[in-house]
Amino acid sequence: MAGEGDGAENKSTFSVEIEKGAAGAKVHEEFFSASAHTVGRDSWIQVGILLVSSFNCGYILTFSNLMLVPLGWAWGLVCLSVIGIFTFYANWLLAEFHVIDGQRFIRYRDLMGFVFGTKMYYLTWVLQFLTLLLGNMGFILLGGRALKEINSEFSDSPISLQWCVAITGVLLFVFGVAVPTMSAMRHWLGASTIMAALYIAVLLEILVRDGRASKAKDYTIVGSKVDKVFNAFGAISAILVCNSSGLLPEIQSTLRSPVVKNMRKALYSQYSIGLTVYYGVSIVGYWAYGSSVSEYLPKELSGPKWAKVLINATVFLQSTISQQMFVAPIHEALDTHFLKLEESIYSKENRKRVTLLRALFFGANSLIAAMFPFMGDFVNLLGSFTLFPLTFIFPSMIFIKIRGKKARRIKMVWHWSIIFVSSLLAVITTTAAMRLIVNNARVYHFFANT
Repeated sequence: MAGEGDGAENKSTFSVEIEKGAAGAKVHEEFFSASAHTVGRDSWIQVGILLVSSFNCGYILTFSNLMLVPLGWAWGLVCLSVIGIFTFYANWLLAEFHVIDGQRFIRYRDLMGFVFGTKMYYLTWVLQFLTLLLGNMGFILLGGRALKEINSEFSDSPISLQWCVAITGVLLFVFGVAVPTMSAMRHWLGASTIMAALYIAVLLEILVRDGRASKAKDYTIVGSKVDKVFNAFGAISAILVCNSSGLLPEIQSTLRSPVVKNMRKALYSQYSIGLTVYYGVSIVGYWAYGSSVSEYLPKELSGPKWAKVLINATVFLQSTISQQMFVAPIHEALDTHFLKLEESIYSKENRKRVTLLRALFFGANSLIAAMFPFMGDFVNLLGSFTLFPLTFIFPSMIFIKIRGKKARRIKMVWHWSIIFVSSLLAVITTTAAMRLIVNNARVYHFFANT
């Protein structure tokens, strides 16, 4: 709503009207803990490039099947537009609460704990980490599928998906050790952007050519009425995944002052340049192949061989860089707990600990990804169960708690409406996602080579 961010940075340190019982002095101290990662160093341009390149990764650019096939053209374009606008607004609003009473909150869970108490701290922690774990599993599966597609171009009997997943997990581990923090990605963002641009350019050229060559495209939404309804809500979840990460305060923590103004500049980049590209690729992919488009878009390409190898190679390498933004909060939590905070993260002792922590994390997550290779299903679950609260419900709850006594009635109605509608959608879309996973579990088996 217009006016909610008036004054940006200088008014973001407003006095908070919170009941004393919601968060006592002891709890306040708990939510102001130090971090093993860099805070307050990066420019908004760096963070803007980070957002644009990370969301324009091969993972999100293969969502034609997940977003548009269940909705069709009319509803698909409407949902893309509406969810994109509301997600931008919700993140724009959340950015304002990065500083309260002069205190900077570098973690989403710290902010929720300060405003609502310990229970909300742990609820936010669970929702965030489920989002990041599922998202990282998606990146591992994406890398595995890219490697398998490359191998299939050179062999009639390609290696199994599980071996490709294992290779991907090893590479992500190596990158996680070499680039331990989100701010440390600055030296890799140029390479990520170049690879993303190369991947997108070649992909779009082949998509347009294939689309023109296909004279009879079928955009029929298949399934029974019940299936169509549940699949449509699943598509809404996938669209949300394309637009939000559920970790805006953690990304904002890397910014130098003024943090609110700078975060909003970075968001403008993501929701203008970035959104145009990853929505555009998804739309063109759906146009080119219709309802038969694969959940991994490069698998549909007609060739030539060099182009398919190039696209899959850039997907694999660029996504290795992109995934670091989405998994960095987990690394930060582990590093802050287990590293020696009085020493640099690059010290000899901390390097050993970082290596062990990354090995355990990526080893476990790669094993789970290999066991459950149903990438599309988990995308829907990620968007429904975790991202609806983190993206829409919690920012409005914070606004009501902090600004409610002084806000106009229309703003209160607006935010309560967001909470009600988002909660309803979260329940429905989570049900749809679980239904899809149960149905596919009857078809697939553990360690399926799909």
